Amino acid sequence: MPLRLALALAFIAALSAAWFALYKADEYAAWVAIVAAAVGAAAARLYPPAHGAPDVPEGFPVGDLEGEGADVHRSAAPGEVPAAALLKATMDSMREGVVVIDSAMRVVALNNPARATFRSGGTDALSPRRLSDLTRNPTVYSAFAGAVARGVRAEVKVETGAADDRRVYDLHVAPLREREAIYGSDVRGAIGVFIDITRLERLEIVRQEFLSNVSHELRTPLTAVITFAETLEDGALEDPETARGFLAIIRRNAERMRGLIEDIMELSSIESGGARVDAREVRLHPAVQETFAALSAKAESCGVGLVNEVAAGASVRADPRRLEQLLLNLVDNAIKFNRRGGTVTVAHTEGARDLIEISDTGDGIPPEHLTRIFERFYRVDRARSRDMGGTGLGLAIVKHLARAHGGEVRVRSTPGEGSTFTIELPREQPAGEVTA
Repeated sequence: MPLRLALALAFIAALSAAWFALYKADEYAAWVAIVAAAVGAAAARLYPPAHGAPDVPEGFPVGDLEGEGADVHRSAAPGEVPAAALLKATMDSMREGVVVIDSAMRVVALNNPARATFRSGGTDALSPRRLSDLTRNPTVYSAFAGAVARGVRAEVKVETGAADDRRVYDLHVAPLREREAIYGSDVRGAIGVFIDITRLERLEIVRQEFLSNVSHELRTPLTAVITFAETLEDGALEDPETARGFLAIIRRNAERMRGLIEDIMELSSIESGGARVDAREVRLHPAVQETFAALSAKAESCGVGLVNEVAAGASVRADPRRLEQLLLNLVDNAIKFNRRGGTVTVAHTEGARDLIEISDTGDGIPPEHLTRIFERFYRVDRARSRDMGGTGLGLAIVKHLARAHGGEVRVRSTPGEGSTFTIELPREQPAGEVTA
């Protein structure tokens, strides 16, 4: 085996063993080390020393290096890039911000993502001389100071920016050491990596709010079911009329829990992209009439009239089943939050985009609630909504179904006069049979 190949294999084996040993102790440090080794190896391989004669083994025919090939180690081949430029390009291509300081807390290197992170400081923040010029965040400064002064690693969470532009970073700081200690310390500086976890933080907040809302929504009907079941067990069964009343309450709350679970599963399916939308031409007037028929008993009990103003020949491009869901949710809400003697009107406007408007004559929605009305579990009047059997997910489902069609839903409302919800659906060339 050639000597050079044997040395290369031995080096690779030694490097792999060292990396695995470091990986077991500190996964982050291991990856930093392997990236640094790769960059160094590439630089050494591609960009040999610019000055001085090459090392020539004893007995090597020196004459072979004379002439054109004598200066190969002193000049760069055409098209080569300096090693510093290669390192800078590697650092700037990273998504994570990297900051390197020396033992005097002076910034000696930082990449573009790090500059973008601390851009709020203007020109001084882009070319800092000290870490305090880059940021005044005490958490960042303490992490780097601990690495320099005590040689300890640090992993901290850092928040930057104002409320509207808040960013959250997972900061990993590690000391940079040398083999020989000077003045009793081998630490020559520190390197910090800023990993942006803003999106993960937001998703975690959404998850926590969702779990909290689901728990709250299930707790009320579940408590009612348990309470009335215990009352029946304690002797209420002996009074048939009272028992029937309690059983009706138990059934109503059980149906409420079932509706909530079904809405959660439906919303989860839509948000994850699992809900298939088979858009085709659908006649809108008959679809509205079917929705009115399904909700006629409820409208009659609430004293609300239903008016279909959609033209007989009007059609929209939508998934028939999903369009039915959209109409049922919005018309049902319009009935529930209407006043006795009021009306619910469905109209259609054809244009570049089809507009389906569902209007009521209820109390309307206060302006401060309009921007959040389509959020999950958001209610303008929580007590009234629960009394009417709402799950708080209907409008969120409407929003996602409209977007699944390539459309949108919006609302306008005047307190004391009523609200109008508008579904926008894209108008395309018919691609299938018209569904009646």
